[in-house]
Amino acid sequence: MTRLTVNNEAVEYRMAPDTPLLWALRDASNLTGTKYGCGTGSCGACTVDIDGKAVRSCQVALRDVEGTFVTTIEGLSRERAHPVQLALIAGNVPQCGYCIPGITMMAAALLKRDPMPSDEAIRAGITNICRCGIYPRLVEAIQRAGRAIRGDERLPAAPRPGIDPAEAARRVPALDPAAGR
Repeated sequence: MTRLTVNNEAVEYRMAPDTPLLWALRDASNLTGTKYGCGTGSCGACTVDIDGKAVRSCQVALRDVEGTFVTTIEGLSRERAHPVQLALIAGNVPQCGYCIPGITMMAAALLKRDPMPSDEAIRAGITNICRCGIYPRLVEAIQRAGRAIRGDERLPAAPRPGIDPAEAARRVPALDPAAGR
C-alpha cells in the first residue's frame, strides 16, 4: 500500500508498488484529466505536480511517490480559474484539448518558479507535445498568465463548461425526413 496526498486528500493505493502513478490516478482515483499519451514520458500529456515539480506520471511508480503531495489538473482548479487555464482559454489556445491538462500543469510549475519567464524560457520549459501545433499562441498565453499571477493583468473568467443538452441539437422541421424532404 502506498500513501500519498492527492489534490489535498490523503489516499492509500492498494495497487502493486510498480504501478505507474498515471494509472493509480486515472483508474483508482478517477482523475481522468491526467491523460495517457505515449507511455514513455515524451509527450507530457500525463504531467502532474509532485511536491511542486512537474513530473510525467507515466514514468513514476507508486513506490516512488510514497508520502508526496500530488496535484492533478482537477486539483489545480476544477472551475478553470487558475491563471494558466484562464490565459489558455482567453488566447484560444486549446484545439483538440488532449494535451492541455499536461501543458497546463507544466506551465503552472514553470510560473511558480519564475512568474516572469522569457519566451525562450517558456519554449525550453514546456516540452510537451501538441499535435495540433498550438505553440505560437501558447507562449503568449503563458506570458499573460504570468502577468495575471503578478497582478499586472486581469483575465476574463472562463465560460461555464459544457452545453445544455436541450441546446446541443434541435430537430429542424425543414430538414426532418418525416416532414417529406
